[in-house]
Amino acid sequence: MSSITIAATFDVVSWDEEPFDAAAGVSKLTRASVQKKYSGDVEGTSATEWLMSYHSDASATFVGLERIKGKIGGHQGTLVLQHVGEFRDGSAKATLTVVGGTDELGQVTGSGDFLADPAGSISLSLSV
Repeated sequence: MSSITIAATFDVVSWDEEPFDAAAGVSKLTRASVQKKYSGDVEGTSATEWLMSYHSDASATFVGLERIKGKIGGHQGTLVLQHVGEFRDGSAKATLTVVGGTDELGQVTGSGDFLADPAGSISLSLSV
């Protein structure tokens, strides 16, 4: 396997967020279904499901799974990323871990970072 570094930007195509548990005096819990379009070292689209817990100071903690479909670092296939992050002061940041892939990305391992402030970008260090 060889190591590559991926840098890409994304645009949010759609965002559908709904609360699944909310009550007075507790954190609001929501689920967001998000579609993105990538460019750069990632050429493709993705579907993401995030679960979020909003805090009284307007920050939030989130976890999620994202499947990217397309060409990643010149390799065709899909890649599934686990997100663990936080939204604070208008910026979302997360650590990413590769948890699956298909086709030319079937044996990929790696991790990286996600930033949306509001422009979106990811960076990944992958073994392909």
